[in-house]
Amino acid sequence: MEEETIKIHEQHFSNEGLWNKIQRYSKKAGSTVIYAVLLLYYTLQKPEIPLKVKATIAGALGYFILPIDLIPDIAAGVGYVDDLSVVTVALIQVAMYIDEDIKQKAKKKLADWFGEDIDTSDIDDKL
Repeated sequence: MEEETIKIHEQHFSNEGLWNKIQRYSKKAGSTVIYAVLLLYYTLQKPEIPLKVKATIAGALGYFILPIDLIPDIAAGVGYVDDLSVVTVALIQVAMYIDEDIKQKAKKKLADWFGEDIDTSDIDDKL
C-alpha cells in the first residue's frame, strides 16, 4: 500500500510546498516526522541519486505535503502517523543513499527548529 501511495503522490512534490508545510506544521508533526522528511529532502538533492530513487523520494514527500491523506493532519495526536509510515517506507527503500553528510544536514536544520536536544535514534536505527 505505501509503495503505491508513494508513486501516486510524486506529482504533488515541490520544494516550495515542502518548506511551506514544514514551516506551518513542524511542531504538530514532531521532530521524528520532520527529521525523516529532511533526510529524504537532502537525499533528493544529491545529483548522483538514480531517477527511480528520486521518484520514490518525491512521492513520499508529495504525500507529506498533500493536505488530504488517510488520517487528516489536523487530527490531534495521530494526524501524522500515516505520513510517518509513508516516509519511513521511502527511507528504508533509499537508505543506502543516506550518508553521514545528509544526516548532519538534517540534524542541523532540525536543531534550528526544535533545539539541540533532539533524539533521532528512532529513525537512525532504521537506516
